[in-house]
Amino acid sequence: MTHASEAQLIASSEQQWPVISVNDVVISQQALAQELQYHPAKDREEAVYMAARALVIRELLQQRIAELGLALQVAAGENQEEAATRLLLEREVQVPSCDEATCLRYYHSNRGRFHSAPLLAVRHILLECAPDDAEARSLALVQAEILHERLQQFPEQFAELAQKYSACPSKAQGGELGQISKGQTVPELERQLFTLAPGLAVKPLESRYGWHLVSVDQRIEGQALPYEAVAPAIRTQLQQGVWQKALVQYLQTLIGAADIRGIRLQGADSPLVQ
Repeated sequence: MTHASEAQLIASSEQQWPVISVNDVVISQQALAQELQYHPAKDREEAVYMAARALVIRELLQQRIAELGLALQVAAGENQEEAATRLLLEREVQVPSCDEATCLRYYHSNRGRFHSAPLLAVRHILLECAPDDAEARSLALVQAEILHERLQQFPEQFAELAQKYSACPSKAQGGELGQISKGQTVPELERQLFTLAPGLAVKPLESRYGWHLVSVDQRIEGQALPYEAVAPAIRTQLQQGVWQKALVQYLQTLIGAADIRGIRLQGADSPLVQ
């Protein structure tokens, strides 16, 4: 096994694909070409490296499965390779369980993360325009700013203006959207909405649908969640982190013990095989 400060493929200048072997088993160019589609990257060289790394790890696992002679127990939804890999990892990757004390420490150290989502009672006026029509967006923004100025002076006209100008079906209710929580609108608008204080937003908000004039009628802040409500999620998150670390260490051990030619690997920093 050859190590380098920067992972790279070893290939002669005339080769389109690197020649890679794992304990004298050659990774075929056809396998590399097929695997390439699962590894989008900034350029072809990086994509080929990522595909090659995945195939090397896959071959290492298959060789270890054959060495141990594991008896397959195929579960629903698995193929034979997936079942064999699962049995191998269950046998050889030892993962300590996260105990209650560890979960409690995490909860108390990250209390700010465990709150219910806030609720907003919102009204809006949508000035609709296509996301790729720059001219229409510019004109809609001018109109939004004019309406915003009017609402600053005459906030009681919100419902009237919504019925007249809004492209949203909520115009029939004076622009009222009712109470909304996170996940109920598009991400780019949600990020802006949940930073707003009660009252008319200080400027029109943009989304893929156009420009929104928004008024927050009520804001109900999220409540701190008790440990009992979030303990399962904390345990799952911590256990996943422990599992990933143990898996990386296991794959690095396989890599270090193997005769791998044609590719230099620092390790398996992205270990799950596709």
